[in-house]
Amino acid sequence: MRSFAAISAVLFASSALASPVTVSSMFELDDRQAKACFVVGNQVLPKEVADAAAAVAPVVTCAANGVKTLSGVPDVTSGDVSFSDIDFSQARGQSTLAFALQKFATATPLASTDLQRFEDSLNVYLATEVGIRSVGGNLAIKVPKFFLEFQVSRIKTAQGNPPTEPGLQVDHLRDKVTKNAAGQSKALLDQVVALAKQLK
Repeated sequence: MRSFAAISAVLFASSALASPVTVSSMFELDDRQAKACFVVGNQVLPKEVADAAAAVAPVVTCAANGVKTLSGVPDVTSGDVSFSDIDFSQARGQSTLAFALQKFATATPLASTDLQRFEDSLNVYLATEVGIRSVGGNLAIKVPKFFLEFQVSRIKTAQGNPPTEPGLQVDHLRDKVTKNAAGQSKALLDQVVALAKQLK
């Protein structure tokens, strides 16, 4: 099972307080990073974002046919999940949180959920967010991205492997989701709060 999603989740869930680095300078550290096909711009990135790009680069591929999604970022795939198949922006008439709650619902019981599929979904959201940030694009993607991190944490907890890092724990990610989705329906926010208590 891949650990890159967990590593990346920590990087994005934490506050971006470190000194930013340019895309070019972040690539000087590791040749693998230079192959991050989803980094298409040259905007200054916080270190956490640059680290996340390096973490997901080995497990994400970009569409060979040149298909692009948000902000001109190539369609990315992890495992058998492509961003274009779970792109929140294609959900007409739904808020970002409404989409996330519907699209990324877990199984019952929670522990029976396919963790790998959720991690692959998180990988493509992380990669796409990095790409969007690299061109200074709109970051509406953060709500479904944080919700995926939240769901991954819930699934791991239910499966007996709760994350120990503070930034990956269910309650912390619950707050990330509700903070970034502030202004959306209270009923939707209440669903997230309720899910945080359902860990079996």
